[in-house]
Amino acid sequence: MSTLEIKDLHASVSTDDGPKPILRGVDLTVKAGETHAIMGPNGSGKSTLAYAIAGHPKYEITSGEVLLDGENVLEMSVDERARAGLFLAMQYPVEVPGVSMANFLRSAATAIRGEAPKLRTWVKEVKGAMSDLGISEEFADRSVNEGFSGGEKKRHEVLQLALLNPKIAILDETDSGLDVDALRVVSEGVNRFRSPENGVLLITHYTRILQHITPDFVHVFAGGRVVESGGPELADDLEKNGYERFVAQVAAS
Repeated sequence: MSTLEIKDLHASVSTDDGPKPILRGVDLTVKAGETHAIMGPNGSGKSTLAYAIAGHPKYEITSGEVLLDGENVLEMSVDERARAGLFLAMQYPVEVPGVSMANFLRSAATAIRGEAPKLRTWVKEVKGAMSDLGISEEFADRSVNEGFSGGEKKRHEVLQLALLNPKIAILDETDSGLDVDALRVVSEGVNRFRSPENGVLLITHYTRILQHITPDFVHVFAGGRVVESGGPELADDLEKNGYERFVAQVAAS
């Protein structure tokens, strides 16, 4: 059973004025079969955590550990992290002009699986996953995310999730920019992925996606670290009372 362990993680982001500390001692464990929601105000470091785990070069790990099944993720290159079983669905998916969705998906699957999928079964697999997400087959010939709406980009992220089947999926504000219908479709895609073999770390500001994806654990993120943890009822408390008391708690510490 796969496990992602984050131990006392500290990280800084590069700025024109030098490194700026963002993460200040993050401790979190995500096991296969579990869905963890991280909630917090803007600027609390939630997305920094996602990018630091994935290996974004803008973020420097200054101390701490990130282990996937006991292996040190921080010693791996970005592609090695993906092959090891980590997946990041980005808050702002980038456009890749000139690379079709079909070629991108098959190349990614080949890299992750270690061999090219057999074409006949692959086409069937892709068509089925696209149908589940309400993605028209004509999108397979379009450049990755080029000219896509916000909802179409997020559906494409969840399409990758379905086809690559990582051990641990980190979803960075997958609900942002989605209307009610797109949110439902994307949430259904995430729920199809959830299984005893996979873990999910879901980052969000709001509780609306948690009305579709019920987490096992909810963590409040403030001041670059987890300051409170609980069950789904914690999200209900945040919906009613907001983050103010947690921000004040960090400021006072």
